[in-house]
Amino acid sequence: MKAITIIQPFATLVALEEKQLETRSWSTKHRGPLAIHAGKKIDKKICQQEPYKSVLAKHGYTANNLPTGAVVAICQLVDCHKVLVDKEDHAILEDNTVVSGHEYLFGDYSLGRYAWRLIDMNRLQEPIMVKGMQGLWNFSNGIK
Repeated sequence: MKAITIIQPFATLVALEEKQLETRSWSTKHRGPLAIHAGKKIDKKICQQEPYKSVLAKHGYTANNLPTGAVVAICQLVDCHKVLVDKEDHAILEDNTVVSGHEYLFGDYSLGRYAWRLIDMNRLQEPIMVKGMQGLWNFSNGIK
């Protein structure tokens, strides 16, 4: 199964389905199962800012208890679309999806970046400790 490493708190926001689009500077042709790996880095400053702080708190998280260095969820990657318009409070993707609200705030929708659509999120009850990597990488731990 392919995996992607995401820094915290973004990996947890994805796992909690508070963020359904993962933004990247690069596109992917991969579609199908994707493991969400929480990297070892935590952006503690952003965890103190709104809306991050209140959304994390709603689920019992702070910068001090986010899982790191572990696969935290399995999902399906179903689409990857280029950002065509960024109006600083919403963005428009090449499939005409308008991204706004928390979804917009939780990503980097600069022109030319890509939004990966993640569905069917399955948050793991117990994160699986594993070293992450850059880009898409292969994760195998018996999870189907």
